[in-house]
Amino acid sequence: MIEQSAYSGDRDNFANGSSTVQRRTASFLQRIADRKELNVFISSDNESVQSAAEAADERFATALQRPLEGIVVALKDNISFKGLPMTCASRMLEGFKPLYDATVVERLRDAGAIFIGKTNMDEFAMGSSNETSAFGPVKHPLDPARVPGGSSGGSAVAVADGMCHIALGSDTGGSIRQPAAFCGTYGLKPSYGRVSRYGLVAFASSLDQIGIFSRTIEDMQAVFEVIAAHDPMDSTSVEAPLLVHIPSDRLLRVGAMPLSQLSGCEQSVIDAYGRYLDALRATGASVEDITIPHSETWIPTYFILATAEASSNLARFDGVRYGLRVTAEDGNVTTSSRTTGFGTEVKRRIMLGTYVLSSGYYDAYYGKAQKARRLIRDSYVDIFKNVDVLAMPTTPTTAFGIGEKSDPVSMWLSDYFTVSANIAGIPALSIPFGTDAAGLPIGMQLQGPMNSDEMLMRVAGKVTVLTQT
Repeated sequence: MIEQSAYSGDRDNFANGSSTVQRRTASFLQRIADRKELNVFISSDNESVQSAAEAADERFATALQRPLEGIVVALKDNISFKGLPMTCASRMLEGFKPLYDATVVERLRDAGAIFIGKTNMDEFAMGSSNETSAFGPVKHPLDPARVPGGSSGGSAVAVADGMCHIALGSDTGGSIRQPAAFCGTYGLKPSYGRVSRYGLVAFASSLDQIGIFSRTIEDMQAVFEVIAAHDPMDSTSVEAPLLVHIPSDRLLRVGAMPLSQLSGCEQSVIDAYGRYLDALRATGASVEDITIPHSETWIPTYFILATAEASSNLARFDGVRYGLRVTAEDGNVTTSSRTTGFGTEVKRRIMLGTYVLSSGYYDAYYGKAQKARRLIRDSYVDIFKNVDVLAMPTTPTTAFGIGEKSDPVSMWLSDYFTVSANIAGIPALSIPFGTDAAGLPIGMQLQGPMNSDEMLMRVAGKVTVLTQT
């Protein structure tokens, strides 16, 4: 049985003296050691963790605790944290230590957070199973023969398996929501610009977003309140977002996908989706089937845009300015460094991105993908004129076996329900909702208009309360 590790409950115990941050942190460190075979963490600093826990207990003892005092946080290893390596799970950055903290790290530390370590991931966040890491795959907490999802698989398992209170990951096309669904946690991809990307290693800059894994909605709300603020260090950060709320004089309107758009889903996911819609109705919401225009373009549009931006962003890792330096016999540094430093999936995406950006194919691929992106965004704007949120599965299947999806296209299709939120920049939240016959978690997703993040969390909270009573 996986230990529940909600900060909201622990905080009360810290405040009334029935437990201490040091004791709780020690239990997390012991859990990490006991479950080392899951390959969750790439690096950690136990001495600093214990020192921070002592300081947190002193604050509770003197009633000077900050909003998130004593919350234990794991960071995906593409988020900058001064003092610990940041490898992006790649040989290209093996041993690299950043000289500054990401903005989200600074804000959480100022609020009282303790950082327990850096989690394993797909190399440079490119993958949907956490099998592309140079440090080996992360394993599913309930079945080590299965994947935890990716690319933020380590962060998902850290939360699901009771190794920390919450974890941060990055979501470019579903890399928070998909592993959250596979592992049975909540996973939030915020609206683009709500959370600073300063200190996040870029994969696809117009799609990337730092987000949250948690065991409870209450914990997620508390963390989001701290990290969601304008950052002058991030030019894409939103200064004063116009937040979306449901008018008090009417009920929530939910848009549902018709069964015809769920043909690629396992039956257990389809059955859970029906129960999920019933749960939303039980909260008082109205549910109506809607057609989502251009959904057939989601996957091709995403992979053209993402690979194009990845090709550009990863050009800096050339063995001269950044990254591993390998000098070939002919004196060529860049080619030999990139050949040695990057793994197969990263090379595949760089080559695809370079191809779609080349002079002979730019208009045929990248130009058309940008037009498709506009159509997808516009279709969401039209949908949210008639409904408040969209409800859909997070993934078509539950967690699959390690090595099961050797074909890259079949792997990419596992992101069918998640990539559109990144293309449109809207918030999306994965909610744990039951299990299949094998006991593997199933995730359901809520999507909303720009800056409706808080609304999505409130709706998810209502569903959770209803289904747990």
